[in-house]
Formats: sequence, structure tokens, C-alpha cells
Amino acid sequence: MGDTITLLSRREIEKMRQAGQLAAALLDHLAPMVQPGITTLDLNDEAEKWTKAHGAISAPLGYNGFPKSICTSINEVICHGIPHRKRVLQEGDIINVDVTPILDGYHGDCSRTFFVGTPSPVAEKLVKVTEECLQLGIEAVKPGGKIGDIGAAIQKHAEAQGFSVVRDFVGHGISKIFHTAPQIPHYGKAGKGKRLRPGMVFTIEPMINEGTWEAVLLDDGWTAITKDGKLSAQFEHTIAVTENGVEILTLGE
Repeated sequence: MGDTITLLSRREIEKMRQAGQLAAALLDHLAPMVQPGITTLDLNDEAEKWTKAHGAISAPLGYNGFPKSICTSINEVICHGIPHRKRVLQEGDIINVDVTPILDGYHGDCSRTFFVGTPSPVAEKLVKVTEECLQLGIEAVKPGGKIGDIGAAIQKHAEAQGFSVVRDFVGHGISKIFHTAPQIPHYGKAGKGKRLRPGMVFTIEPMINEGTWEAVLLDDGWTAITKDGKLSAQFEHTIAVTENGVEILTLGE
């Protein structure tokens, strides 16, 4: 990932909007499947089938060797969980499903954390606060602002609720390339970092932990878990900086 930030044209942002809406529709399609007894491979295979049926391909599949089409991150898994036929969803789990279809060459990237059955009170609060963190991060985006404004808004809310913000993984620029500049930390100080300009398109994807923010990478080279084994939740949208504010490109219907 270089340092050069590409500003997208209106035509390119329209392409990103179409890809983003497809990504949101894919999550809407998968949501009813998130039930006790389903496997993460079931979710992966349905996502792959649906994506192909809608004229798109799955960006994660084969990306730097990633073996599946979506990421499924359960409970203490922060991100990049690999779908598996033996990983069965259990009552009370939380699961983040992260999808990135490529439509007409452009990436639509978003994720949501779902409850499997009835969540524990702490899981319910964590997921609610994480979704609020995403919204606050998006609301901090405006032309002329700074990247640090985003992380500052997220960190303030998460820590006020007794949770922590993952440092190891960040949001990123995205267009025809999956991961580009700029990097978007979900912590930091307002007024710091690169200036936000119309035409910038990037993801905001806070990962909020019940306990410590520290992460451990498993031997598969992908799966990141909380160091203390406590819960982690994540929500993600792809957004565009506009002349007068921000547009969420991955909104569902």
C-alpha cells in the first residue's frame, strides 16, 4: 500500500456505489442464515453462489492466498476468520461477516456483526457500541477535515463505554484496488493526519474489544484474535468524501 491517494471521478464513484450496494445486498441475503447449527462454510458457499449469480466475483478468494470468499469472525476473533465446515454457529455467539464483491472491476466492501440466537448482555452492548462507533466515525468525515478526526470520534465513544479499539488493523482506500492509501486508524487525535478531500473513497471499519485492544495472529496467518480471549465486534462501510460531507456507498435498501 503506497502513500498516493487517488481521488475518484463521479463516474468512478457511481461504479463504487453499485459495487457497494451489491455488498450490502449480499449481507442482507446472508443475514437470515445466521442461526445456531449453520456452519461458516455454509455462509461462505451461499455468498459465493449469490455473488456469481449477480455478475460479480469475490475479492477475498485467493487474495494474498486467502482461501475463502468471505471472512467469518466469531466471538474472540477480531477479523479475517476463515470459513470452515467444522465451525458450527452456537446459540449466543456473535459473528462478523465481511464481504467484498467486485462488480465491473470495482470493490464493494462492508461488514456487520450478527447475533446468533440471543446474545449475552455484554455481547449485546459491545455490538451496539461498535455500530455506534462506525456511525460516529462516518459523521466525523467532511471535506477539509483530517483523518485523525475519524479515529478520535471512535476511540472517545468506545473507551467511554468501557471498551477498547484495535490498533493492528485499520480502514483503507479502495476502488479498483482492494487496499490502497490512505490508511484510516480507528483511534487517534482530532486534527491530525492527512486532509480529507472530495473524491477520496475509503473504508471505516472499527474493531472494538470487550477487554484489551491487543491482538494475536494465529498460525494460519490470517485469523486475528483478542489477546485475552474476550469478545470483539466490527462494523464496516465504504464511504466517499463529497463536496459538502460524506456518502455511505454500502447502504442496503
